[in-house]
Amino acid sequence: MIDQVLLLIAGLIAGLGGGLLGIGGGIVLMPVLRFVIGLSPAYAAGTCILAVFFTTLGGGFRHFRLGHVPIRSLLPVIASGALSTIIFSMLFLYLARKDQWLDLGIGIVFILVSMRMISDGIRSRKAGNKYEATSGNLQNSYARKVTLGGLAGILPGLLGIGTGAILVPGFIYLLNSATKVAIGSSLVCFAVNALFSAVLKSAQGYVDFAVAIPVCIGTLAGSQIGAIINNRTPSAALRIIFGLVFTGVSIRFILSAFVMIK
Repeated sequence: MIDQVLLLIAGLIAGLGGGLLGIGGGIVLMPVLRFVIGLSPAYAAGTCILAVFFTTLGGGFRHFRLGHVPIRSLLPVIASGALSTIIFSMLFLYLARKDQWLDLGIGIVFILVSMRMISDGIRSRKAGNKYEATSGNLQNSYARKVTLGGLAGILPGLLGIGTGAILVPGFIYLLNSATKVAIGSSLVCFAVNALFSAVLKSAQGYVDFAVAIPVCIGTLAGSQIGAIINNRTPSAALRIIFGLVFTGVSIRFILSAFVMIK
């Protein structure tokens, strides 16, 4: 019973962060599944990406309702991201037998995500109108969209974690998007990636549904709340706080990997 409540709370926090910051919530869920619940790296990855799908689905839908998602402009990003996710999900079967490399890969990605969140939070405080803008189209560059989508599909497929920290700055700096449009667009694109990844990892036998159900309930609720807060409040400070906290989480994953290698 305590574990179920913990999973529900973890899902709620992950969903809140997803809706607010445009991330999938894996940076919250993965350490809980891995080090608190005690799932193996492969099962943690498969279970996490299923929960992340519900985070991104709920948050993406809310942002769409708020007018932050230019859906037609996103189609090349969505298509290339889905294809990339499928390809790298096949490679996941190899990594699933290498626990230490999964932990090491996740740790490295998390520390890069954390640094990105801190730097974006500092930048956002000075971004003025660009940060506050809530609507607008993406720059019409098909090649950039396809490239961004392809890169965004790697981590969900290979490690079972999100790419919001890639997609959000990608939309802003490559496609000239307003930040809130980037957050909403990131969630919609990532929802498709997470769906393909979750279906494939479930078929591969790496999803613990008993753990996933309470987490998914929490993420759905939290993502709605986060999207609403995002529409009303600048989130630069939260990016910095999240980044600092999860720098420590990243180090925990990396140390775990080195212990297993020894």
